[in-house]
Amino acid sequence: MTTKSIPLTDELHAYLVAHGAPPDEIIRDLAEETRSVLPEHATMQVAPEQAAFLTFLTRLLDARHAVEVGTFTGLSSLAIARGLPDGGRLTCFDISEEFTGIARRYWARAGVQDRIDLRIGPAGDRLRELPHERYLDFAFIDADKTGYPIYWAELVPRMRPGGVIAVDNVLRGGRVIAPQNEADRAIAAFNDEVLADVRVDPVMLPVADGLTLARVR
Repeated sequence: MTTKSIPLTDELHAYLVAHGAPPDEIIRDLAEETRSVLPEHATMQVAPEQAAFLTFLTRLLDARHAVEVGTFTGLSSLAIARGLPDGGRLTCFDISEEFTGIARRYWARAGVQDRIDLRIGPAGDRLRELPHERYLDFAFIDADKTGYPIYWAELVPRMRPGGVIAVDNVLRGGRVIAPQNEADRAIAAFNDEVLADVRVDPVMLPVADGLTLARVR
């Protein structure tokens, strides 16, 4: 089977971002602060085209109830919150007060802080605080890779029919076909788990480091 995907050079990536909801000043400043203050962790931040896609997808789903697992400095949560309607709510789970302290400042600057409920602590435990009913419209998983099966197990039963779960880093830089470490092996196994899950209809997209979208039946 032939492929029509093409590698993105820096120039082509810049063109892609510029022609698909280019980052505004708030997003540019957040990305720059993350790079300068947390250079060793900056790759944990979603790509600019992913941020635009998360806003687009949240609006497309007309999502009112959303969850994010793994907030870091807040770019993905900012993007999701911007896609919510008035009265919409995003519940974020993270373990770092330091990283999410940056996020809080940018949520306030963007005027979306009233839409976001940040819960600090192990997400595997804190997700169980959510109502045990099928009410979530959208969920985004982008945290520790070995925890993905746990987050998946807690979220799928809480998604409404037609709700969507987005999962980041499902290609692991291409290493899923030849895992080199525990995180790679965890994602490779998780991808197989999603594919076999009869509760969802998944599609894997070559966005940034790989993005799976799973529509819950």
